Amino acid sequence: MSDTPAFERIKTEITENPVMLYMKGTAMFPQCGFSARVVQILSHLNVPFRTANVLEDPELREGIKQFSNWPTIPQLYVKGEFVGGCDIITEMFQSGELETLLSEKGVPHQAAA
Repeated sequence: MSDTPAFERIKTEITENPVMLYMKGTAMFPQCGFSARVVQILSHLNVPFRTANVLEDPELREGIKQFSNWPTIPQLYVKGEFVGGCDIITEMFQSGELETLLSEKGVPHQAAA
């Protein structure tokens, strides 16, 4: 399964984009509340990020779940590493762990005042 077009696409996207979010919808028009929450957190921190809309590509939608061995979407990757879904990202944001992770990985960010 690791040589499917979806896996190749995911590998390329998480390598080329320091912060990559697989979500339902787009950053401008999230199509689920969980995806919207992660976009809101990343936007609040002024993190530059790219998104992929899994609703546009059924192969990507299933592929990302298999790639990460994580059953839900959204999924956030930072510097090629799977960080988690909405609940994990929300907890990390609230505890300050997300900002620490971004700093450790060298990802520019600045919490909005």
